[in-house]
Amino acid sequence: MPVRSPAGYRLLLVALLAALVFSCLLSLGFGAAQVPLAKVLGIVLQQLGLADGGDWSRGQAQIVWQIRAPRVVLGALVGAGLALVGGALQAVTRNPLADPHLLGVSSGAVLGAVLVVLFLGPFAGALSLPLAAFIGALGSMLLVLGVASRRGRLESERLLLAGVAVSFVVMALANLLLYTGDPHAASSVMFWMLGGLGLAHWSLLWLPAVCVLAGFLLLLSLARALNALMSGEQTAVSLGFDTRRVRAQVFVGCALLTGVLVSLSGAIGFVGLMLPHVARWLVGAEHRRLLPACVVLGALFVVWVDMGARTLIAPQDLPIGIATAAIGGLFFIILLRRRP
Repeated sequence: MPVRSPAGYRLLLVALLAALVFSCLLSLGFGAAQVPLAKVLGIVLQQLGLADGGDWSRGQAQIVWQIRAPRVVLGALVGAGLALVGGALQAVTRNPLADPHLLGVSSGAVLGAVLVVLFLGPFAGALSLPLAAFIGALGSMLLVLGVASRRGRLESERLLLAGVAVSFVVMALANLLLYTGDPHAASSVMFWMLGGLGLAHWSLLWLPAVCVLAGFLLLLSLARALNALMSGEQTAVSLGFDTRRVRAQVFVGCALLTGVLVSLSGAIGFVGLMLPHVARWLVGAEHRRLLPACVVLGALFVVWVDMGARTLIAPQDLPIGIATAAIGGLFFIILLRRRP
């Protein structure tokens, strides 16, 4: 049963945040070179200026703070952002199976990023990859909406089919570019397309952090409109909401957020499908309560999946997209079986 009382909701959110902080600290110690939790905590406090040195080596400090910490933070941001996007898309499309991966948004972002890596180069400096991924994600989403619409109305039943079809076409084009492009660049892009957090650096984290925060504030401001859209188009219009404007804001915001995250982490699927359902089970469907829960649960999920991906075949890293696809595929089957 979902938590109904405000006090219970706040307590649950605090507990999830505490679990997220503990999980991040625990994750910093896992990998090919194990670091005890006590030393991890001491290194983090030292780097934050809250403690003096301890009995850890310089190599351990380097591994924890310069290699693993940016990766863990990026994983938390990616999980939070994708779960947020999934929760918003499921509301605005009235489709419980909506997800940035299944609706072709992630595929469009991948295509834009592949074009930059293989052909266009850094045309806009450090923002080239996120900008191209955003344009690809937005273009793919608009194409899906165009295919799924009938006589100016968006039919949720057709949306998932259109998303899967467009995703296949876009990914086929991306794979064709990889096949015909430079072999050395293509091999590195292929690993990135499987999803991973190995590109994380402190200097890059400001962009996803700003985008996740901006996306969260935007969608939270639209929470009442999302609640109304969940009840149907006519209900939202009767309550005074401009549904076209709300949908446009949600779609553009979700495309921007997905594009930025995909440009840094690759295609990590099914996070936006699974975590909003878990959040609804915990806190209900009211979006002012649901969206914060999605953010924390998404971050918590990706941190744990990444921890497993770093240790399962250590010293090599298992691409995180493989793990989320396996878990998400099973979750998708369960959802289909439970739908009437």
